[in-house]
Amino acid sequence: MQNLATKFENLTIQSDFIFKKVMSRKRICIHLLEELLQIKIADINYLEAEKSLEPEFVSRGIRLDIIVADDKNTHYNLEMQVKNTKNPDTKNYVLPKRTRYYQALMDIDLLQKNQEYDLLPPTYIIFICVFDFFAKGNYVYTFKKRCLEDLELELPDEATTMILNTKGTHGSISKDIKSFYDYVNNHVINSDFTRQIDDEISYLKIDSKVRREFMLLEARLLDERREAKAEGKAEGKAEGKAEGLAEGKAKEKTATAKRLLSMGLSVEDIAKATSLSVEQVEKIKAEQA
Repeated sequence: MQNLATKFENLTIQSDFIFKKVMSRKRICIHLLEELLQIKIADINYLEAEKSLEPEFVSRGIRLDIIVADDKNTHYNLEMQVKNTKNPDTKNYVLPKRTRYYQALMDIDLLQKNQEYDLLPPTYIIFICVFDFFAKGNYVYTFKKRCLEDLELELPDEATTMILNTKGTHGSISKDIKSFYDYVNNHVINSDFTRQIDDEISYLKIDSKVRREFMLLEARLLDERREAKAEGKAEGKAEGKAEGLAEGKAKEKTATAKRLLSMGLSVEDIAKATSLSVEQVEKIKAEQA
């Protein structure tokens, strides 16, 4: 678990875990949105962030986005995007279709049963990318639907997608957004806003509860990756080898439990992180005594 402890100490704003924690502070999230969109926001409500950061909710298919609604009922989805990922099968970049999928998920959640379509609120899908997806050098790429036959004609569906490029070199952005970009890229603190963000990250790193949450999250994700790898290897193999794989997975969970015990985590938390029963963890603890 020493590697995880070191990894936690080295986390930056580019980490999904830290980004979501920082953006869960209202004053920071509101200021980022105000500076980016050049609007005033009185207040925001978090719709997903707190739930998604709880370890027991971390599993396949669960979204880990920051989703907030402001006082005018405009909804925002914020995400830090570090890698320009390709689908290994199609070789296509996944970012464009990912924004489409996120928009669909938001709309499904926002429109209640039997509600009229026109009650859908304005939405912003905002991806903060540490790469220039379009290679045009813009600080920001903003997309809305327009008519190809008349580009001045905009479809008033109130859905906006913004791809932020922290490596951008031109365009119109505020000083605080530029300082935010510098902080994301190189950990440069050159404004009161980035000082607030850096202070928040420092507080997070000395919070034992946050450290514990990160350890549990990483342990759960590690187990899921191992299980997926084991399942892939199991395909096409004999039943005898399948039993060996099951035994191997059990040993991996036991090893993870031992490492978490050495970090002083409770039996109940370790059981959640490893999918072992409380009784199994108690037995491992007794064996280590």
